[in-house]
Amino acid sequence: MSRRPASLSRRLGDGAGIPFMGSLNPKSRASPFLSVGLVLVGAFLIIGYIYSAPGRSHAALSRLEGDVSCSAEINQALPYLKKAYGDSMHKVLHIGPDSCAVVSKLSKEEDIEAWGLEPYDLDDSDANCKSLIRKGVVRVADIKFPLPYRSNSFSLVIVSDALDYLSPKYLNKTLPELARVSSDGFLILSGYPGQRRVKVAEMSKFGRPAKLRSSSWWIRFFVETRLEENEVATKKFEMAAGKKGYESTCQIFHMKSLN
Repeated sequence: MSRRPASLSRRLGDGAGIPFMGSLNPKSRASPFLSVGLVLVGAFLIIGYIYSAPGRSHAALSRLEGDVSCSAEINQALPYLKKAYGDSMHKVLHIGPDSCAVVSKLSKEEDIEAWGLEPYDLDDSDANCKSLIRKGVVRVADIKFPLPYRSNSFSLVIVSDALDYLSPKYLNKTLPELARVSSDGFLILSGYPGQRRVKVAEMSKFGRPAKLRSSSWWIRFFVETRLEENEVATKKFEMAAGKKGYESTCQIFHMKSLN
């Protein structure tokens, strides 16, 4: 099922399904070579369909594999985020697993100063990640408590693959913190209900399995906590993404800061 960036004002419909071959007549006596050939043709048709439209390959492959990483989705969404936020992306904080990889990617972009926060202790990390942590570019902190940054420390905060593990009790504390440390807004990337998440073994580090919530649940929660959608950024993002046929595998919410 295709997914587009979520807006607080509406829920998006389902896209087209992947075509498949009809069943063969069980009474026919086709040769083994013919059967193998038909299977291969079917596989090529599916692959061709997946890559037939711009922006569709990543979403379609994610649906086939069943695993979704919203942190990895940031790489796909980056061109459209830059269109939506412009100068507001000059100092970005990423919060979530794989923050070292996200920070390294963002730092390669012109005019982006990237920082990161890992929400749990890192048992294994590569040399690049250890270097970022040693320099203080990436920090490790429990996001259930106040974030270790001053107010308005970053122009934009992006959080992915982390809020799905928090109960409403802690979300009530963490979301205002995201708004506090950002000056121009914050961005939430959350999984859709029914999706499997990558790195299942790491769930225990959050103290609970991921709770993938619907867009309507998130909207109600935002209203209850008096957080507002950044409608300008939402429209710019969707317009830029729509022109390229980009379809996100995650729900994306553009939120205002406390300013």
